[in-house]
Amino acid sequence: MTLPTVFLPHGAGPCFFMEWTRGPADTWDRTASYLRGLVDSLAERPAAILVISGHWEAPAFTVGTGQWPQLDFDYFGFPEHTYRLAFDAPGSPGLARRVRELLDGAGFATAEDAQHGWDHGVFVPLKLITPDADIPVAQLSLRGDLDPGAHLAAGRALRPLRDEGVLIIGSGMSWHNMRGFSPAFTQRSAVFDRWLESAIADPVGRDAALAGWEHAPHAREAHPREEHLLPLMVAAGAAPGEPAVVAFRDTVMDVVVSAVEFGRDH
Repeated sequence: MTLPTVFLPHGAGPCFFMEWTRGPADTWDRTASYLRGLVDSLAERPAAILVISGHWEAPAFTVGTGQWPQLDFDYFGFPEHTYRLAFDAPGSPGLARRVRELLDGAGFATAEDAQHGWDHGVFVPLKLITPDADIPVAQLSLRGDLDPGAHLAAGRALRPLRDEGVLIIGSGMSWHNMRGFSPAFTQRSAVFDRWLESAIADPVGRDAALAGWEHAPHAREAHPREEHLLPLMVAAGAAPGEPAVVAFRDTVMDVVVSAVEFGRDH
C-alpha cells in the first residue's frame, strides 16, 4: 500500500486547545475536524509519520534523531495552560536514518540533531491526528535557503517512504501573513487559494508552477516569507505525476486556508 502525502494547516499557535477569543469561538473547529479524521481516512494506518514543519530551518536538510523529543512551545501570548500541553509519541531514529539515506543518495547535504524538540507545527496538529500518540514521528527541517526547487527535489527523494508505511506531512499554512489576517485580505486570499488549487491539479506542470509560486496572484501577500509554504513543496515532490486535491478549505481569521492531499483520489 502506498500512502498519500499531505500538506495541512497547523493553525495559530495552540488554537485547538484553548478557548478562542480572537474571533468566533468556532473559528478552528472545522480545521480540527479535518485533522482528527485524517488517519481514519487512509486505507492503511501509517507505521510512522515524517513531518516537515514551517518552524524548523537549518543550513542543510536536518533530521531529528531523538527517541523522546521534548516539546518546543514556540508561540507567544497564549493562555498559560497551553504551555503545559503534552504529546508523548516516540521519535523514530530509524526513520530519521532512512530519511538521511534517501536525501544523501539524491546528492543533498544532510545533518542530524538528537536534541531538537518538536515545534508547534508538529505537536499541535499531531495531537489531533494521533490523539493516542501511538505512531512514531520524525521531523525534517526546511533548508535555510528556502529554495522551492530544492524542496520539491527533496520530496522526490523521499518518495520511497510512502511504500514503507510512512505518512509524509507538510505542516504549514496556505496563507501566512501575520499582518494579513483581516477582511481586507479575504478576497485576495481566495484568489491565491484558487491559484494554488490550479497549480497542484496538473501533475505534469505542478513542479514548475510551484517552483514559480512567486508569480502567483498575491503571492507575497500570502507569504511575505515562504517558510510556511515550503512544506507543501516537499509533500508535492514526494508524489510526482500523481493526482492532488484540495481536501479541506475554510475561511479562518478572515482568510481562506486549505489542505492538499497528493497521491490519492477523492
